[in-house]
This record gives sequence, structure tokens and C-alpha cells, in this order.
Amino acid sequence: MSATTDTQSVGNEDYRDAGLQFPESFVFGSATASYQIEGAANEDGRGPSIWDTFSHTPGRVVNGDTGDVADDHYHRLEQDLDLMKSLNLQAYRFSIAWPRIQPTGRGPANQAGLDFYSKLIDGLIARGITPVATLYHWDLPQALEDEGGWTNRETALAFEEYARIVGEAFGDRIAVWTTLNEPWCSAYLGYASGAHAPGRTEPLASLKAVHHLNLAHGLALQALRAVVSNDPQFSVTLNLHALRGEGPTGPEAVRRIDALANRAFTGPMLHGAYPADLLEDTKTLTDWSFVHEGDLENIHQKIDILGVNYYSTTLVRVWSGEGERESADGHKAVGASPWPCADDIEFLPQPGPYTEMGWNIEPSGLEELLLAVHAEFPDQPLMVTENGVAFDDVVTTDAGGAADGAPAVHDDDRIDYLRRHLTAAHRVLEAGVDLRGYFVWSLMDNFEWGYGYSKRFGIVRVDYDTLERLPKDSAHWYAELAATNRIPA
Repeated sequence: MSATTDTQSVGNEDYRDAGLQFPESFVFGSATASYQIEGAANEDGRGPSIWDTFSHTPGRVVNGDTGDVADDHYHRLEQDLDLMKSLNLQAYRFSIAWPRIQPTGRGPANQAGLDFYSKLIDGLIARGITPVATLYHWDLPQALEDEGGWTNRETALAFEEYARIVGEAFGDRIAVWTTLNEPWCSAYLGYASGAHAPGRTEPLASLKAVHHLNLAHGLALQALRAVVSNDPQFSVTLNLHALRGEGPTGPEAVRRIDALANRAFTGPMLHGAYPADLLEDTKTLTDWSFVHEGDLENIHQKIDILGVNYYSTTLVRVWSGEGERESADGHKAVGASPWPCADDIEFLPQPGPYTEMGWNIEPSGLEELLLAVHAEFPDQPLMVTENGVAFDDVVTTDAGGAADGAPAVHDDDRIDYLRRHLTAAHRVLEAGVDLRGYFVWSLMDNFEWGYGYSKRFGIVRVDYDTLERLPKDSAHWYAELAATNRIPA
């Protein structure tokens, strides 16, 4: 599966259609992740995660930032729930911190951790907001990493038990369960490039991590289905790459990166097998003997929704061997590559405009990607589980605020970004794709992984000195959208 486009045929449409109406059943929500917002890193029995260790290691995160406090969501839960209600959110996608439930990744549940998420879930339901829970958004208990992390098969088995614990605790109230968020990042950025925790630079380890994350997904789905008592939907969220090829070698480059980035996950999860070309492309590194008998059957579990995260496109070609190889793949450069066995693939810069992350703004990529996924999996319902943008927001006190002199953030660029990508989502619906919803990333400014607090994705601004929340203009715009299911004029 790949969303491929000849770079000469990319359309000139601006994706600013006005007044588009979404079906009443279409869900508009927002998303966050536990380590990025919760804080309370050493409170109420929470154990350390790989991101605690990584962020406290000098040189790993911009400005030495950590998630120790983050947005202090743990202590400001009721305030944040009221904020979500005021923004008319129909659903809220949050992640459960594994080390808050099992401090070492194994053993009995930490009751204080269960109590926090129970309060969150009950608070959402009381406010008419649908809870969407992600089991894993990258905060692996450090104790499991000390035993090999996702390179160790036992981590997948521990994840199965963790899923059973939270399924038993919350399985009467969660509407949508998501096993993993972006396992591509966990495997390749965590174990190949070292840009993410745990910061390892071992190409073979990254492929082992790919498989054990896939296995964890399948085992967790089975564990959840065995214990939940309501009738939820089950899902996984993938950051599928919208790939474009340049020149005569573009198609081959797309095929190879598609195998690593996309089909390494959709293959076993949705087809029940790893792609033959992926195994061939990586044979100099591994024979994939870490795939045991019965693993693929365990991974290949029916899901009700495939979550798709989208931010930008990726342009590739095979390197000619002359000059310096381009490596503009959009990820934080730390010296090592996240692409095992793809050292001869170039990742090319693309035309702007760009976000503060340096990513190109291209709503057509979202349309192409969703259409490509639908073409390969026509019966699979989809959901945009993350889409959003980081800009250098400025607080003003002009008359454009809620009242003269009131602080405001006039983030017109973010509103324009959201409008254009929602237009792309609407076009996909019109084309017959079973797209169920859209979750803006993110509810609040937060700890942006290796970039610390230097990048702001939120529709709500957080003052990191006072932790005060300030809805930006985009939040008010999105609130109108969520209230009407219609793109505001």
C-alpha cells in the first residue's frame, strides 16, 4: 500500500472549499498523549518510562526539557475536562501511561493509576464526550527496556497482560480501544535512529521491535476482547507515509520505503503476512527468525477502525551515488538513519509552505493517502486520528480578543491548515471512503518529544510558566465545527 504521486502531476487546488457539511455520524475530537501532558512523573506510584530516562539524558531533548510537569494535566483534570466540553468535543483520544498502571511493566495494577484514568473516563462520559483510549503512546516502562525493550519478545507478552488489566478496569466504559500509536516511531526512531526513546541506533533491533510491536497489537486485541463487558470498537493507529517518487528511480524508492514504513505493519496486521519484498530488502540484516510459529495468526486480528495519522508528504528517489545524499525525511536529525537497509534512498526537500517542524503543508497528501488505503482495504473503516500543525503562536492583547485587552492567539495559519485538511477529508467521504472521524492534534501545547516545549501544536495555548490555558482562535473555530459538523466560513 502506498499513496504515490508523480511530482509533476500534483494538483494546484487549494483545498479551501467553503461550507462543507459532514454526516451527523462523523466524529470530531481532539487527541493527546500521556507523557506529553500529564506530568506528575514521580507521583502516586508511577514508575519511570523510557521517556523519563531519555529526556533526563543531556543532549537528547531541546533545551533539556522533560515531561516531569508537562501541562500538569494530572492535577488539572477537571479544568481540562471542562475545557474539552467548552470546545464541543465529541470525542477525546487519550493514552494510558503503562508505568502509571504497572510501574515496572509487570505485576499487579497500581490502584492510584487506575483511579486517575477512571476519573478521566467518567468525567468525559458525564460531559457527553466519547472516550477513545490508546494503550501505548511510547512510554514503555524503563524496567522492560532494561530487559531489551521492544527487541525482547517478552515485552509483547507483558503488554498482553497490561491490556487485560486495563480492559478489566475500564472495559465497561471505553467506546474505542487503540492498541498502539505509530509503532513506526517506536521501532525506527527508538531503535534505529535514536531520535526517540530509548535512543538506540541498532538497525537489526528496529526490525525486531517492528515485529514485537505487531505481536503486542494482536495479543492485546485478544486480551481486550476476552474481558470487556460493553460493545466497543477496536483499532490501531499508524502514521502511514504518503510517499511520492521523483524521477525514473522514484517508483523503486517508493516501493522500498513503503515496505518499511507502511506494509511492515499493514501486512501482518491486515493481510496476515509480512511483504515478501520487505523480507528480501532486509535479508542482509536478518532472516526474520524472530518471527515464531503462530505469530502471524496472533497479529492478524480483525479491527473495527484503522487510525491514520497524517502531517505531510515524503518525496524519495534512489541515490545516484554522486554528491551528498539528501536525507530530508522530516524527522529530527541525530546522525543515524531510521531506515534500515535503505542507505541508498534519498529523502528530498519539498516545496513550501512549511510548518515550524519544517514539514510541507500538502492537504492533497491526506486525500491521496486515504484513497490509497481504501483501495487496498475497501471494507476497512478509517479514522484520521491525528492531524494538526505547529506554528510559532504569538499572544496579543489587541481588540481582536474576546474583549478589548484580553489575551488572544490569532492563529489564522492553523485555521487555514485545518480547513484545507478537513476539505481533503470531506472529498474522501464524497469518494465513498468509510471515514468515521477526525481528531485534531493536539488539544493543548505540550511536550513535543525530542523538541521539548519548542514546538506548539495545540489549539489551546499553555503558558509553561503559569500553566494557564488559553484557547486560540483555532480552538473557537474548531468548537463551531464540532457543534455543527460543518466547516465554518
